[in-house]
Amino acid sequence: MPVGIVDNPGLSLTIHNLNLSAMNVRHMQAFRAVIEQRSMTAAARQLGISQPAISGLIQRFEQDIGFPLFDRARTRVEPTPEAVLLYDEVRRSIAGFDRVAQVADDLRRARTGPLIVASHPSVAISVLPAVAARFAASHPGARVRFMTRSSQLVKELIPLRAFDVGIAELPVDSTAVDAEVFDIECVCVLARRDPLARHAALSPRLLSGVPFIAMFPEHMLYRAVAGAFEEAGAAWNVIAEAEFTASACAMAATGAGVAVVDLLTARTFAPIGLVRRPFRPPLRYTFAVFRPPVRPPSQRVHDFLALLRDHIASFAAKGKA
Repeated sequence: MPVGIVDNPGLSLTIHNLNLSAMNVRHMQAFRAVIEQRSMTAAARQLGISQPAISGLIQRFEQDIGFPLFDRARTRVEPTPEAVLLYDEVRRSIAGFDRVAQVADDLRRARTGPLIVASHPSVAISVLPAVAARFAASHPGARVRFMTRSSQLVKELIPLRAFDVGIAELPVDSTAVDAEVFDIECVCVLARRDPLARHAALSPRLLSGVPFIAMFPEHMLYRAVAGAFEEAGAAWNVIAEAEFTASACAMAATGAGVAVVDLLTARTFAPIGLVRRPFRPPLRYTFAVFRPPVRPPSQRVHDFLALLRDHIASFAAKGKA
């Protein structure tokens, strides 16, 4: 029911003039319902509470603001002139509270935009799909956007703040925030039918002269494997170089040669006929999970990072060569 306008220039009320220390949204909701319904019973029904309950809310509201709001001497509940003026302010205030509640709900449900993860391919292929699935299951309405880039490109994006979570091989720019380093075992991968698969472990001496699929020369694994072969005095027969470990695994699965890659990628490619063997001497693959230098992370970033850390740890533990 529309509320009449009181033509009284002497009355000027706003919510900001009132004592807000004890005022709460429930009081204002009750006031709005009664003034619109002009009935305590109808207002109680609208709010889903009892008639005595809404009467009590109105009484406490009147005590808080210091003046009566309704004329109860008549058959119908009629608002006082002050109540009519107050109504518009209350209605706007409740709308503001409703908006705050909606924004909070949107943030909880991650509806304010996708959570962007920039990762190098090893983790993007091996770990992120399962982590994103778990995150989506526990955060209805959330979206995760993958940006798969080389580690160098991920690190170049740090000052641009183009992502929420970054994953890249070491070293990582000092401006990255909360960087957590993961150290993963490296293994030798080869086709299941390769005669070398009969060995429990593989070394540079066993692989001397064997066709080898190496990483690009600037990759940490290229330098590590080259050093191992040189120290053993073995012939490193590189027939191909791959930018990403996933490409090296795919080529090794064809039987073209062997490769040394991180355990995460090796496990992912096992279903295509790839087997893994420990590489001796042991080599490690290190990468970091971090955030760009922005304001404190949202709860959804915290939640995603927790899932990511747990999954990397369990993924590596289950797949030890």
